Amino acid sequence: METYKVKTCFTITFTDEQYTRARYYVEDMKRHPNRIFWRGKEGKSDDELIIEQIAHRILSGFYHDDPMAASKHIMRMDSSVQLK
Repeated sequence: METYKVKTCFTITFTDEQYTRARYYVEDMKRHPNRIFWRGKEGKSDDELIIEQIAHRILSGFYHDDPMAASKHIMRMDSSVQLK
């Protein structure tokens, strides 16, 4: 099976409530430094971690019951593929 590397940039919207929830989540993760959450996140600022958490939840569908509702949060997506 061939694999490809894709770099995608999303422009998203989020609410103050979503930001606060993500901030609490990151603060909780700081109390658990050995969790898998931290893999690949070394050196990132709190703001970066919070925004990543919001984006993850939007893209994974955690913020809505309707799978098509993500389109309300995703304003733009740009992608590029690197072929081997």
